[in-house]
Amino acid sequence: MATRILIDHRAGGAVSHAQAPDMAASALPAHLEAAADAAQEGPPEAKKLRHPEKAHRPDNPIKRKPDWIRVKAPTHPIYHETRNLMRENKLVTVCEEAACPNIGECWSQRHATMMIMGEICTRACSFCNITTGQPKHLDADEPRRVADAVAKLGLRHVVITSVDRDDLKDGGARHFAQVIAAIRVAAPETTIEILTPDFLRKHGALEVVVQARPDVFNHNLETVPKLYPTIRPGARYFHSLRLLDQVKQLDPSIFTKSGLMVGLGETRMEVLQVMDDMRSAEIDFLTIGQYLQPTVKHAAVDRFVEPAEFEDYARMARGKGFLLVSATPLTRSSYHADRDFAALRDARNAQLAARSAA
Repeated sequence: MATRILIDHRAGGAVSHAQAPDMAASALPAHLEAAADAAQEGPPEAKKLRHPEKAHRPDNPIKRKPDWIRVKAPTHPIYHETRNLMRENKLVTVCEEAACPNIGECWSQRHATMMIMGEICTRACSFCNITTGQPKHLDADEPRRVADAVAKLGLRHVVITSVDRDDLKDGGARHFAQVIAAIRVAAPETTIEILTPDFLRKHGALEVVVQARPDVFNHNLETVPKLYPTIRPGARYFHSLRLLDQVKQLDPSIFTKSGLMVGLGETRMEVLQVMDDMRSAEIDFLTIGQYLQPTVKHAAVDRFVEPAEFEDYARMARGKGFLLVSATPLTRSSYHADRDFAALRDARNAQLAARSAA
């Protein structure tokens, strides 16, 4: 069985700005500057914090998970083989960094989600477990190494995702394009899915990525508009929606995909409105999953959404015209991505055939 790798932005390296002048760093957001200063001024242990900007927030007790959302501790021998493979190749995985509940299942099937462009994010979303801080320089050799790994593993489908890189002038767009291009050369039969940041205030960045022609362009809206100030404060709902709309305008052949977390305090009507907004942007594939609180310093779970509600969301989304919907408590953006891509392609072909016959 071939290993499937879903590649995220995390594998720091060393490329000077002199080597890549168009990737020169821009100023970090104020909250990161403050967090960095606090870590430098504080005791030694403060420098090891994954989330220095959250250190002084009040604790949010973690609620006991219901039976339908519990997962078994990973024990399968292939899980350990996959883990060792990641270590040997010095790859950072979003499975571990984001504390994904599906890691036992996916790694036992040799599915893993790696990250490119480093393991440090310049945003401070209150739901995310990725380390916040000042990222390292980009590794100029990373596109080649990623492509080599994809080719050697014989992957049918690869997912490339990343942290936000607000420190780069193009938000990492050119690096995305270079990785896609390298995979096209090394593994021309492999289909490519990307899960990108929002490229907020990065003029021309989206066009660079779209011109590289990934098969699937994913960018998660994450939550409903009213929760953005507390859950996704560095982002803008309508900018993210517009980003996906622009992808379709630039290249209608690219599948677009977006995801939502529920259980953060949103209402059913608000979720349905987001679905309508997504369809107005012609988004093809919607994923909906339960938010799980990583630590006591992260946003609290408002409630655990029951499986029947997820089934209702999936039914409503299909009725609104999405080509594909995945809505379960444990659904995540890259979960079963290779299988879902095949279903997505089949759904489009069926839709085109129906239109031709009409």
